[in-house]
Amino acid sequence: LTGTIQNDVLKEYIARGTYIFPPKPSLRLIADIFKYCKAEIPKWNTISISGYHMAEAGASPAQEIAFTLADGIEYVRTAVAAGMDVDDFAPRLSFFFVSRTTILEEVAKFRAARRIWAKVMREEFGAKNPKSLMLRFHTQTAGVQLTAQQPEVNLVRVAVQGLAAVLGGTQSLHTNSFDEAIALPTDKSARLALRTQQVLAYETDVTATVDPFAGSYVVEKMTDEVETATLELMRKLEDLGGAVQGIEHGFQKAEIERNAYRIALETDSAERVVVGVNRFQL
Repeated sequence: LTGTIQNDVLKEYIARGTYIFPPKPSLRLIADIFKYCKAEIPKWNTISISGYHMAEAGASPAQEIAFTLADGIEYVRTAVAAGMDVDDFAPRLSFFFVSRTTILEEVAKFRAARRIWAKVMREEFGAKNPKSLMLRFHTQTAGVQLTAQQPEVNLVRVAVQGLAAVLGGTQSLHTNSFDEAIALPTDKSARLALRTQQVLAYETDVTATVDPFAGSYVVEKMTDEVETATLELMRKLEDLGGAVQGIEHGFQKAEIERNAYRIALETDSAERVVVGVNRFQL
């Protein structure tokens, strides 16, 4: 049996609020699932460590990967403390990120995330299996950037967001329907979302090579910048005692809400252009 379970409770405390139990018993359940799947369902992705929900709540690219990777570190520490060898479960960890319309920044974000995760797994946890160092991730295009005004323009946004995800090296992709800001998708809009992926996969050449922007001066520089900002946030969390203690202090939630407020102010003042909303209205 193959598949994926989301199984990521820490992002609920940070971004969504749909949790029932406190962190410690939830973390124990996650470690139990790692252990069970290692023995019984070895091809199952035992967790999807999610930054998407944080991004939809207003997180910046650096916040999205910093808080997601910090959650991942918390899960690995929990499993190791429960007696598991890191190489027994780390190859089946997976991640879930957003892809926005800012192509270069998103590519830099994905590249920085891979670099940081590989270093953490090698240096903090002593992982030996190359698969334990891989940051395998699913991407969903940014629903928060889609508009109810002139909804057909969302087809363009979703295509650009999907392109950013593929150029950034995603392993799997969900493209949102253009009417997401209005209602659940119709058959037509869901089909168009699928066709968007199929055009990227079969009519472009962006899947022909890994990391096509490697060596680009601007992307390499942006990757370094996103990595630096991410590591600074991760250091602040470590100073608090890790992701769970950060949640208890309200650190991640406050940081995300501050960024969401900044985006709202920039949009209201038209400093941040949203086509059809604050410029180019009908």
